[in-house]
Amino acid sequence: MTCTLFELRAADGRAFSPFCWRARMALAHKGVEPALRAVRFCDIADIGHGATTVPVLLDEDAVVRDSWDIAIHLDQRWPDRPPLLPTEGDRRMAQFVHQWTVTQLHLPIFKIIAADIWDALDAQDQPYFRASREKRLNATLESVRNVQAGNLAQLRANLAPLRGVFSTQAFLGGAQPLYADYIVFGALQWARVVGQVKLLDGDDAVSQWFERCLDLHEGLGRREPAGV
Repeated sequence: MTCTLFELRAADGRAFSPFCWRARMALAHKGVEPALRAVRFCDIADIGHGATTVPVLLDEDAVVRDSWDIAIHLDQRWPDRPPLLPTEGDRRMAQFVHQWTVTQLHLPIFKIIAADIWDALDAQDQPYFRASREKRLNATLESVRNVQAGNLAQLRANLAPLRGVFSTQAFLGGAQPLYADYIVFGALQWARVVGQVKLLDGDDAVSQWFERCLDLHEGLGRREPAGV
């Protein structure tokens, strides 16, 4: 039976969710090509299976509702294929990378692209997105767009730890990527797909790592159209 991955899409079909990209890259890492099902924010409840967010993976009798749990499931389901989290140490590192990415990257990236996301959404999703995200930001989407420069500077400063890592190795996993790479990749792919601002200069070590990630799995990430 084919796995089915439900993922968030913009009005024109672009997949932009950072968490869904974690799952998509993890599946490709394991050599699994899922059937993809596009959903809007307003459709998530219709997935069933208790879903309140995406990604959601259906794999035979298993229903996996979180990107982290999807990675764990894939390693358990296909232990003979390249691991996402080879050791307990890799798992703990990836948990740290998840927390660091959510706290240090997602917020400045979201502030940079929030209005761009709204522009890209289906009309039925826009009222929900505006109301929920403006409440979260305590500001209008337009006002946050007006201070993009400050958030961009903050993001670039927050990426400093990665620059040191990528000065000595190709991926967070070393010579080859592991799930920790896909966690950070999802955040930058989020901005690449739906944002209208270039986050990094080409000579930035993080930008060069991101380009390597875009080329992984026969260019899976690169095949998704970019916002700019």
